[in-house]
Amino acid sequence: QVQLVESGGGLVQAGGSLRLSCAVSGIIFSINAMGWYRQVPGKQRELVASITSGGSTTYADSVKGRFTISRDNAKNTVYLQMNSLKPEDTAAYYCNVRVGIYENDYWGQGTQVTVSS
Repeated sequence: QVQLVESGGGLVQAGGSLRLSCAVSGIIFSINAMGWYRQVPGKQRELVASITSGGSTTYADSVKGRFTISRDNAKNTVYLQMNSLKPEDTAAYYCNVRVGIYENDYWGQGTQVTVSS
């Protein structure tokens, strides 16, 4: 059974930092890409950052220069270092992995990040 276990969310003041982690287990096919998405009530889930198996990264314009995604392939874990947080970063953050030749998507349960002004 595929499991994505997220941790690291919480409440932080504007300008502060948080580090999200997502540990993946139960995957028997290769993980093509790992990423973080976020969603606020009433809006669509949006990509925050992603990283391929080769280490190529993609970031939303709104987080470039502030967030850094990384992955530990040996541990099947992806991280999101979030610095200089802003109130508009407040959202539920979801871990995502894309697996195998059919690029099946799996999602974590979400972790809340709240940035106070």
